[in-house]
Amino acid sequence: MTQSPTQASTCDVSIVIPVYNEEDNLPELVARVGEAMQPSGFSFELICVDDGSRDDSARVLAGLAAKTPWLKPRYLMRNYGQTAALQAGFDAVGGRYTVTLDGDLQNDPLDIPDLIRTLESRSDISMISGWRKDRQDKALSRKLPSMLANRLISWATGVSLHDYGCALKAYRSELVKRIRLYGELHRFVPVLAFEAGAKIMEVPVRHHARTRGQSKYGIDRTFRVLLDLLLMKFMLRYLHRPLHAFGGVGLWMLVPGAGILGYLGVLKLLGESIGGRPLLLLGIMLALMGVQLIAIGLLGEILIRIYHEPEGRDQYRLREPPEL
Repeated sequence: MTQSPTQASTCDVSIVIPVYNEEDNLPELVARVGEAMQPSGFSFELICVDDGSRDDSARVLAGLAAKTPWLKPRYLMRNYGQTAALQAGFDAVGGRYTVTLDGDLQNDPLDIPDLIRTLESRSDISMISGWRKDRQDKALSRKLPSMLANRLISWATGVSLHDYGCALKAYRSELVKRIRLYGELHRFVPVLAFEAGAKIMEVPVRHHARTRGQSKYGIDRTFRVLLDLLLMKFMLRYLHRPLHAFGGVGLWMLVPGAGILGYLGVLKLLGESIGGRPLLLLGIMLALMGVQLIAIGLLGEILIRIYHEPEGRDQYRLREPPEL
């Protein structure tokens, strides 16, 4: 993707951190990022996105930014959620590489230079996902759902990773500009990157126990993951051909429904009464549902063409030819 003059790279690395109620962690977080990046030789910027915090996080960020030239905070009007905060950070990046991590000090900024060097040495890799191999969370209510979710997402999407929940990830910034985040899709960034044509690498990273503040995650997010996973599965397989998804199910209902109605129609012509048969209701229900699903698929085909054509969005992306 060619950058416009206004999007030209202003530094080597843009570090994006969504922040929500982390006032106690912010001074140490900013200090640790500086300690990790300043000796590395990479020019960098730190984009902390305050997601409508209810504590003094925004005030602390503003104070730190006044004396830290590479800290560039963004402040959202209200609490939109981690996905929107992450997208706000992606929209502001000016570096050749983009790195994300959490603001709770569980990710270690010291891993960032190594991730960038790996990207620089591997031209075939577009994204590196961190793996908290030695995870320090003690609560089983966090470890067990995370383990199950990682296996389920890997199986369902074909993008096999040990740790989808690790916020520490590094990207080539042209990839970041190609993906858009909505809803609660921040945990599915590797899947979206894969759909955008990225080759993904996973590497072990450090992980620390939380010492300040409270975790924002709970067991209830497992159910949201299942719904988002259904969306990801659809996007990977049927985004550009929705008729195959809805129309396929519709045909499986319409054909037996039409067969049942045809059979009952023959019986009616032969003089038998069919008005009180449950089979009649089943045939009508299957036929109507089948027609409706096929119609939804056709509408989806029309919408995907509207999505692509007016703004000239490509249905494919080209890559460089392989080296001989």
